[in-house]
Amino acid sequence: MEKEIYHVYNEAFKTILTLSSTAVINLINGLYDTDYTLDSTIDYNWTEFDEEEYPRTLADTVITINHQYSYHVEARLQKGDDLVFRVFECGDYHANHRNQPASGEDTFSFPQPRVIYLYAVENIPYEYSVTLDIGKTESFQYSIPVIKYLNTSPEELTRRKIVILVPFLLLKLRDVMKKERSPENLEALKNLIQKDILGSIDTNLALGNITLSDAEKLKCMTYQLYRHLYAHYDGMKVPGGMMEEYEALAGEENTKEK
Repeated sequence: MEKEIYHVYNEAFKTILTLSSTAVINLINGLYDTDYTLDSTIDYNWTEFDEEEYPRTLADTVITINHQYSYHVEARLQKGDDLVFRVFECGDYHANHRNQPASGEDTFSFPQPRVIYLYAVENIPYEYSVTLDIGKTESFQYSIPVIKYLNTSPEELTRRKIVILVPFLLLKLRDVMKKERSPENLEALKNLIQKDILGSIDTNLALGNITLSDAEKLKCMTYQLYRHLYAHYDGMKVPGGMMEEYEALAGEENTKEK
């Protein structure tokens, strides 16, 4: 994967993980079937790695809720044989350095992992696992559940309150548009943006699953990803109103910064 492409998605996913506490708590609840209240505290432990060594991995982090329960969220665009060992290594590092047990305790706590494949990668299982053999004591399975993002409908994103991932739905038509930019495919892309993405953002804002600031950032991110994925094709036009809305939101952000 080229560095430029990596950075586009890396920054987008990193932005998603640092939206409002409302959005992030809903994301954790939706990914892990937990029920944390929206006033729960959030701590971040960003995973550091060499971009040359781990080109398939986007910005990932261990998110700790209420200073106690930790979750490792990692997103990928490509398949890689290193996944299980990379995720285990991250968990081991967190347990060793970020989550020291209190005096007298003997529990070595790993964060719960989830890997999100944002692109349509073939032959990906719904769970990875590796056997940890610790000699005569015992052996046990370390399992990593997988979420195949493009198999998740906009309705499911809303039901599980994980709509902050919705800009990545633009990847759904990437291969189709590479092959043929027919009127039918262009109409499908327009509907994907206006109904499935922007419509889902508005619906979840109305439901209180995200904040107004979250909605604005997600719409800006959608435009930026669209521009990266499709704007370079000859004859491509930004769907009606999308550019104007982005420019208005970007202008508001610049005004706030001043």
